[in-house]
Amino acid sequence: MIDWSNLFGFSVNPAEMVIRGTVIYWFIFLLFRFVLRRDIGAIGIADVMLVVLIADAASNGMSGGYDSITDGCVLVATIAGWNYLLDWMSFHFPAIRRLVEPPPLALIRDGKLQRKAMRQELISSSELETKLREHGIEKLDDIKVAYLEDDGEISVLRRDGQEPEQPSRRSPGKSPV
Repeated sequence: MIDWSNLFGFSVNPAEMVIRGTVIYWFIFLLFRFVLRRDIGAIGIADVMLVVLIADAASNGMSGGYDSITDGCVLVATIAGWNYLLDWMSFHFPAIRRLVEPPPLALIRDGKLQRKAMRQELISSSELETKLREHGIEKLDDIKVAYLEDDGEISVLRRDGQEPEQPSRRSPGKSPV
C-alpha cells in the first residue's frame, strides 16, 4: 500500500529546503563565475548550474534521498527560481549583469600577448595559438585584439578588418580554450 502522506508530505521544513537551495546555488554560481570561467563552454554559467543542480535535486527527490517528492519539488523550485530571478535581474539591471557576466578579457592586443590576463585564466601560449589557428590566424601580428568571452570562447578582431574563420565545433568534453 502506498503511504500518500509520506510521499507528498514534507519530511524537512520547507524553509530549510529554500535556505539550503539558496546557499548551494550562490556558492556554486560564485565558484563558476570567479574560478571556472574558461571551462564552461558555449552555454552560460547559470544554465550549466541549473541543469546540474536540478538533476541532483530531482534525483534525490525521486530516489528517496528525501522522504517525499514534495521536498525535492521545493528544492527544484528554489533553484529554478534563483536562476530565473538572476536572468531577469541581469536583463533589467546593468550592475547585476556585470556581476553575472564577466567582461571580455583581452588576451592579445595589437599582436602582443597579454601575459597577465593569460596567467589569470591559466591559458598557455600554445593553447591560445591552437585556438587562433582554429580562427585561421597564423601570426599574432594579424590580430588587433583577441578576447576571452564570458562563455569561455575566444573572439578575434583582425587588423585588416576581415572576418576570421569560425572555429569548427569542438568534440564533446573538450575544453573551449
